[in-house]
Amino acid sequence: MKAEERRRELAAILMAEQKPVSGTVLAGRLGVSRQIIVKDIAALRTEGYEVRSLHHGYRIEEGPFKERVFKLHHTSGQTEEELSCIVGLGGTVVNVFVWHRVYGKVEADLNISSLYDVARFLDGIKSGKSTELMHITSGYHYHTVRAASEELLDLIGKMLQEKGYIVPEMGKPEESGIV
Repeated sequence: MKAEERRRELAAILMAEQKPVSGTVLAGRLGVSRQIIVKDIAALRTEGYEVRSLHHGYRIEEGPFKERVFKLHHTSGQTEEELSCIVGLGGTVVNVFVWHRVYGKVEADLNISSLYDVARFLDGIKSGKSTELMHITSGYHYHTVRAASEELLDLIGKMLQEKGYIVPEMGKPEESGIV
């Protein structure tokens, strides 16, 4: 993994966690030394991230990114194209969630920010041990997408719309796309 990809993954991990994450845990998750994590944290700070060093680890207070939730519908065969479109335009797929009539909101963190992450995710699905969360709602699902600007989120939305993946909202999320 290149340094830039690693830093994006590091930022995604820190933004997804509610509690501080230790340098040792980060180093283990990213397969590098703690010294590299310290250098990456410094680089993230120069990029505008407000990374705080706390007693129990690192935490991002606020990043330079914007987020938007997209309601989507497609088949399993289109998942790779959907995710690749998002990361190809510089977005990170933060999570996936669905609204279920019995369980309510069911959510999973993804933090997919590169084509490598897309391939890893798809390999996990293809192993046959699990299926995509969207299957419990007949293909309807939501992604929180993070990008560097509103303009990039607009481009991502436009691309997903052109592919036919965007579902027009009919009200609150819990009022549409429920199984």
